[in-house]
Amino acid sequence: MNRKIYILLVLALAFTTKSCDKFIEEELVTDVSAASYYTTESGLDDGVRATYSTFKPFYGQEISAAMLTFGTDIWTNGADGGHKVFNFYDGGLNGSEGYITDSWDNWYKGINQANAIVNRAADVEMDEAKKTLRLAEVRFLRAYFYFNIVTTFGDAHLSLEETEGVEVEANKTSQSEIYAQAIIPDLEYAIANLPDEQSDYGRATKPAAEFLLGKALLTRSYQGFAETSDASRAETLFSNVINNYNFSLLPNFADLWDIDNQENSEMVFVVPNSKSQVDSDVDPFGHRWHLYFLHEYDVRRGMTRDIANGRPWKRHRPTDFMLTLWDRSVDTRYDASFKHVWYANKEEPATDAVGEEPARAALAIGDTAIYIPGPGKDVDWPQSRQNEVPYLVYSNDEYNERLFPSMNKWIDPTRPDRQKVNGQRDFILMRLADAYLLRAEAKLQQNNPSGAADDINVIRLRAAVPGQEAASQIAPADVDLDFLLDERARELVGEGHRWPDLARTGKLVERTRLYNPQASPNIQDYHTVRPIPQNQIDRALGGYPQNPGYPQ
Repeated sequence: MNRKIYILLVLALAFTTKSCDKFIEEELVTDVSAASYYTTESGLDDGVRATYSTFKPFYGQEISAAMLTFGTDIWTNGADGGHKVFNFYDGGLNGSEGYITDSWDNWYKGINQANAIVNRAADVEMDEAKKTLRLAEVRFLRAYFYFNIVTTFGDAHLSLEETEGVEVEANKTSQSEIYAQAIIPDLEYAIANLPDEQSDYGRATKPAAEFLLGKALLTRSYQGFAETSDASRAETLFSNVINNYNFSLLPNFADLWDIDNQENSEMVFVVPNSKSQVDSDVDPFGHRWHLYFLHEYDVRRGMTRDIANGRPWKRHRPTDFMLTLWDRSVDTRYDASFKHVWYANKEEPATDAVGEEPARAALAIGDTAIYIPGPGKDVDWPQSRQNEVPYLVYSNDEYNERLFPSMNKWIDPTRPDRQKVNGQRDFILMRLADAYLLRAEAKLQQNNPSGAADDINVIRLRAAVPGQEAASQIAPADVDLDFLLDERARELVGEGHRWPDLARTGKLVERTRLYNPQASPNIQDYHTVRPIPQNQIDRALGGYPQNPGYPQ
């Protein structure tokens, strides 16, 4: 915990719907105290909004891309950017790493904000039903932040009381107690008191709380302190999400990434963004993941940087293993998730052969400039064929830190200019397909591969190439934990689940050593949790224990 109390001046950033109906308005509040303001109805409402805003400095920013994507079996580093220590697992991954400090501080700010609302609500005179709803929301949010804490750092500080002054004492409470005292009771309260839907898009709901509790119990089911019913309770909760509400899988997987179709029937819980506010920088925390998964297309023949193709920061690139996961003759998800063709946006004259470079015909605007055939189709493009076409073709033996298949899920062609870093996409935290896959995992934990295969097949059927529906289906004998993790990669690639998935299932070290050459020399068993921030250690009276394996 930080030693200084955080005085909240800007109570919230903006979450909006497509119709621009805002439930969190940016409002400057000065010359007030929590003691006087949070004990009013408007103050409590603003405090709840401010608790939601804690999502935004993490989700959709580079910090979450680095911490949730790097250092896994399917993603490795591109050429640019810092924080590659999360991929290398070298000595730079220590308590002084900036993203380690920022994530810890941010989540505890959110927890303390939630504590303030919970502790002060008794003194607020307002409609009791509305008060109960707001308390259910902040307890859902507090559980979310504590779940992030334990899955990232392991044992950590636990407090359900508001910090009102300088605090220099801190505890290191076991994960089991944080689950038992905070995460599970908060989510049970939220489930009992949240509605099925809220008119303000982005607010917590009962199915979102059921989803999160299911995931928390599933995560605990792998731990030594698990309860025997964890996996079965998780299965029931995911079944509730799947069966009891108005969610449905979109018929076409590719439609999930249509920027005009964000509030669709598959979304369970998202961090919403407002185009007007991110475009104007009123909200500095728009969705930035459109930047991080793109290769350096803009320095190549016939191309210059533009809005439609994105601003290529080339932070994250697929591992060779990732590119083996899809059978593209059966499965549409690779083609819907990755870009293959770049059309010329500037004219290029014809060129003569120079050395090993073949002659190239002229390119007009709109002609194909770059083609990446991608996995399974590289074999169709030997160098002799590449030399015969006027555009550039790159196959897998030519990939490097600047040139690689580009993920297209988060591309944002609505940005006002090509340099704009903030995008308007919502950041997806929970969607229905993930509920099916998590339920499959819960069934597998109960030695029910047949039930797991049923859930996986629902997802695979949606993704099937027309005419290949039968070929897309798997048998119970096909299902084990590694297959399930492969399927999660096929469905959820680049959505921020991979590092937590591998850490949760105990597969992080094994699979990263096998499939990520940049990470494999250094990754150790203790890397399944992150180091405790150095400022936490320095600020706590008597110090604070570092996680095992990391430098003290």
